[in-house]
Amino acid sequence: MSRAEIDESHAQFRGAWRLFALGLPGGTVVERAEVFITAGHVSWSLMNMAFLSKPAETEADLERAVDLAARYFEQGPHGWAFTLTADWLSPALRPQADAVLASRGLKPGMFMTGMVADRLLAPVRPPPTLDVRPVRDAWGYNVVADVNAACYDMPQVLGREALAAPGIYGPECRAFVGCHDGAPGTTTAALRVDGVIYIALVATLAEHRRRGCAEAVLRHAHTEAKRAWGLERTVLHATPAGAPIYRRMGYRDVTGFVTYFAPPKST
Repeated sequence: MSRAEIDESHAQFRGAWRLFALGLPGGTVVERAEVFITAGHVSWSLMNMAFLSKPAETEADLERAVDLAARYFEQGPHGWAFTLTADWLSPALRPQADAVLASRGLKPGMFMTGMVADRLLAPVRPPPTLDVRPVRDAWGYNVVADVNAACYDMPQVLGREALAAPGIYGPECRAFVGCHDGAPGTTTAALRVDGVIYIALVATLAEHRRRGCAEAVLRHAHTEAKRAWGLERTVLHATPAGAPIYRRMGYRDVTGFVTYFAPPKST
């Protein structure tokens, strides 16, 4: 990995969440010197995300960024999240990061690996038989929302509030649903972020797993994005469960991310 790729991974994360926020009816994006806020203003905390705008050298730098985000989100009723990579913290600051976030009521809840592929490797096994459908209407919006909500153990209503907005699936997005025997089971979205294909919303229902469905739909989304935008390089942020699949496809690790969550005011 290189510093340039670490910075790219961070910028891609912010850029994708910027598109999500701006695709929601009440979503806003706030860019400040210390913090980058992508606020969907929805109940699912994951879609109310803040990031550092630049690396933090001191505890005071990190505190300022988190406090600015906290003051912004305390104006509304929803929970929110702050995502960090240790590679954007000075070595002296890294051991203190959890305590700084905890003092503001944020607890680590999601761990991801930023990954990149200049090109995808050939599949190591034949793809499953799937009906891959583009997301173009309410059916597709709702399926993407429902599958992702189920995989994150979120109520369907919150998933649809956060991910079924038509504005998310505009010209900078190519999203697809994989159906097996007519039943939707897996989703992937490819977003165009700063001249790179960003892979997001990769989710597969439990009963459709271990068949290669997620890989098949991801490859389809990548092919369609490449055709539409003339891009090849792709970035994503993988959960521990997904990372081995992506490595097999040609992705390599760049840096780790931790997402810290703050509860909504009502809890």
